[in-house]
Amino acid sequence: MCQPLPMIETAGTMGATSEVGRLRTVMLHRPGPELRRLTPRNNDQLLFDGVPWVARAQDEHDAFAQALRDRGVEVLHVDALLTEILSFPAARAELIGAAVDDPRLGATLQRAATSHLAWLSPEDLAATLIAGLAHDELRGGRGLAYEVMDRSDFVVPPLPNLLFTRDSSVWIGDEVAVTSLAMPARHRESTITAAIYTHHPRFAGVEQLYGSSLEHLEGGDVLLLSPGVIAVGVGERTTPGGAERLARRLFARGLATTVLVVPIAQQRATMHLDTIATMVDVDAMVMYPAVADSLRAWTVTAPAGVGDDADEVELTVTGPQPFVVAAATAMGIDRLRVIDTGLDPVTAEREQWDDGNNTLALAPRIAVAYERNTVTNAALEAAGIEVVAIAGSELGSGRGGPRCMSCPVQRDPL
Repeated sequence: MCQPLPMIETAGTMGATSEVGRLRTVMLHRPGPELRRLTPRNNDQLLFDGVPWVARAQDEHDAFAQALRDRGVEVLHVDALLTEILSFPAARAELIGAAVDDPRLGATLQRAATSHLAWLSPEDLAATLIAGLAHDELRGGRGLAYEVMDRSDFVVPPLPNLLFTRDSSVWIGDEVAVTSLAMPARHRESTITAAIYTHHPRFAGVEQLYGSSLEHLEGGDVLLLSPGVIAVGVGERTTPGGAERLARRLFARGLATTVLVVPIAQQRATMHLDTIATMVDVDAMVMYPAVADSLRAWTVTAPAGVGDDADEVELTVTGPQPFVVAAATAMGIDRLRVIDTGLDPVTAEREQWDDGNNTLALAPRIAVAYERNTVTNAALEAAGIEVVAIAGSELGSGRGGPRCMSCPVQRDPL
């Protein structure tokens, strides 16, 4: 059970400095039994807008992964990486401890759950950490908390949102930011992601520039506009404090020269910056028409030579300016092209809700998008963007598109 893994050769230098450099390696999570835990009673709490047809969601995700492979992208799967690190005692102890670190349980039930999880094989433990552990599935359950639980309650809650791998980590340069997820239903995702980056030989030596104990920051709010220029949305999921903390760390490590902080509406339809805007070329972005003219940005910079004590450095904050103006200035280009979808307000709202603006660039002018957003996709093609269309009728029930479902691990420099 605890044999060490062989070292794995990487395909090249890991990391990313843009949203559109040719994608070489990506981390995905194929939806599994955790989606079968969703019911009309708990789907809101678990952040889904409906109860998906799991088999169809798996078929759609398999087609998404194959579309990436067909374009030469190496696909890593979270569950496989997790299973591999659970051969290591340190990783097992860390992740079991995180799974039972829940004030609902009490000391007796925590001990029982720990004992149950400790006896599982790496494969079964990985499956349980993702799909959760229900009251009736726990061997040797005991204690007050256990007795008063409903039979359908979870001792270890499932992680259906693990599907959206972009949120729990984001690569900036050659370092990875393990993020601090805002919603209680997602907190444990970051512990799994951090453990993979810490313990898996594939990521040996990789520096982690952020952590789950810091101010709330989610990867869906982080856009790599160009080398050294990062946009961070603040709203429902990422706090201004999280944006400032990330900026300080980026400046201290020489990973950015400018951070644009972009307030977005604090509502479900616009939970992340990438639900309203994503890069599709080195100088082009597809953007929800309702915010194209109103989106504002504060420009954050720091003195040259900032050291590791960046918390003590006074940052320079200017603005606000229109986001597209601030972005173009920071990127050193004449203008940032916004692809005008030309949608009527009703169609625009429908396609934004269906993640029409949440595209995944495979290279400059090549982007993956949901096939159902026909008007947005036609506008992209008219602007010279090749659209790789995928099905997503079931995958989208958690409000996430191709970008949300993918964490680029390696992109070519522009």
